[in-house]
Amino acid sequence: MEQGRLFLAIVLSFLVFVVWEFVFVGKQEVKPPVSPEEIVESTVSTELEENAILPVEISADGNPDIERAATPGDFFNSIIIHTPLYSAEISGKGAGIVSFVLNDYKETLNKDSANKELISSNIQSGSGLLGFTNKALPKISEAVFTTDFSGEYLDVRDALRSLSFFWQSAEGVLIEKRFSFDPETYKIKLDVILTNTSMQPFEENLAVSVVNSGSEGARRFSFEGPFALVDNKLDEVAVKDLEEKNMLAGNIEWAGLTEQYFMCVIIPEESSGSTVRLNHDMDENLIEVKYIQPGKQLASGAKQQLEYALYMGPKKISVLESSGSNLDKAINFGFFDVIAKPCLWLMNAIYRVIPNFGIAIILLTIMFKIIFWPLGTKSYKSMAEMKRLQPLMADIRLKYKDDKKKMNEEIMGLYKTYKVNPMSGCLPMVVQIPVFFAFYRMLYGSIELRHAPFLWWINDLSAPDRLFSFGFTVPMMTPPYGIPVLTIIMGATMFLQQKLSPPPGDPAQAKLMMMMPLVFTFIFINFPAGLVLYWLVNNVLSISQQYYITKKTL
Repeated sequence: MEQGRLFLAIVLSFLVFVVWEFVFVGKQEVKPPVSPEEIVESTVSTELEENAILPVEISADGNPDIERAATPGDFFNSIIIHTPLYSAEISGKGAGIVSFVLNDYKETLNKDSANKELISSNIQSGSGLLGFTNKALPKISEAVFTTDFSGEYLDVRDALRSLSFFWQSAEGVLIEKRFSFDPETYKIKLDVILTNTSMQPFEENLAVSVVNSGSEGARRFSFEGPFALVDNKLDEVAVKDLEEKNMLAGNIEWAGLTEQYFMCVIIPEESSGSTVRLNHDMDENLIEVKYIQPGKQLASGAKQQLEYALYMGPKKISVLESSGSNLDKAINFGFFDVIAKPCLWLMNAIYRVIPNFGIAIILLTIMFKIIFWPLGTKSYKSMAEMKRLQPLMADIRLKYKDDKKKMNEEIMGLYKTYKVNPMSGCLPMVVQIPVFFAFYRMLYGSIELRHAPFLWWINDLSAPDRLFSFGFTVPMMTPPYGIPVLTIIMGATMFLQQKLSPPPGDPAQAKLMMMMPLVFTFIFINFPAGLVLYWLVNNVLSISQQYYITKKTL
């Protein structure tokens, strides 16, 4: 088989990977939903834990001390919590978190940009709300909580601080929500304490929910929407699949909502027997994730405490690892995760020495080129020998132009005589494809590159490079609209590299191969600048190596 056909096949395979990412990325296997009856059955079969139910003080007449268990504190509109990492606002209605602003991240690159808000302003109720699946407390959705905290602001700087909120239902159940804020982490502890002050036993499935707006448009390169760690595996549910897949069951360590660089998740202290219900309000474009815990029967005068945590913050692997609860598994680069994770670690290690992620990408590319240098040398030697055989191959094609079978036999004999393997010239491309896609997934999903500058006009390595700004839209180009200088230079290096390679014998194949740099340039226009930088540097190194080996061989 001729080298040109092999190279063409590899390039087409590469394009198949790209098309696959564009069209099918993010699709997940749809599991059958769990019915409410199965939830109830699971609840009934759950053993009661004696240490989770605490007694309420009983009065002299043998009845629960209702007055002592009455809702303490005062009503409030909202309380704002300030920590070194974020500012949060808790509303009196539902004691939900209605605002969560990150101090170290901006919405955009503009100098006057506001800090990143994780909870959409379209959400009235907020996140971290409580509910009961069997509607035993129907007024919980309208609950207005009180608090024993006297003030509108809580400053959390040096130590853990807690806030408690209370609501007494008409059915005689006292609910306490206790938030604990740590100044050193994005993780917020949430304790829910249920006290049965009625004369009747109480049993319900408690649900804690997070809510946020759905993505305005499907992203091609990263997942956005509800996800969970189920049986130690990441389960991502595309928004378009929520009607069919609205329930998750198993050992759910955490569940919540994710976007490209940030996430909000619920983390229970006890995860066995739990379920997650997913709801999508298409009219308001709101997605709700409910983490449902199996209920335990509370006798009259009994108390139960359930422990959770809320993580609301960046998808930064070092931060997630330090937070525990296997939160680092929220970062998943798909099929190429095994390559992408070490690449991310190496890039961060280089950045700690040289604080510029663009330079880190360049040095990482050089490192990979050194590793694959022997393989590249062998490949380029084979390509140089192929180039030397071109005149002889041209004579064979002319001589046997009417007998394709004989032509191929003679060309294969020529390869055998001169001990040339046409396949070895394609090895660099074969090896480079998985590394490229690992880089592609890593660079697009790494929050480290968000708003990270490189040089000159490249001020965001996670976004496409654009020089100047057009006053009009450009078809097939994502905003901002401008000149993709880095991408054009990359395309030029691909064209030069193609010129150095031995041309295919078939003129039609030769014309098609010369079109490949143009096709790749078009594809890369909307790729992150960090990925284009990697491909450009790799091309320059490959051209240098190929030129050196070719001159030495010929």
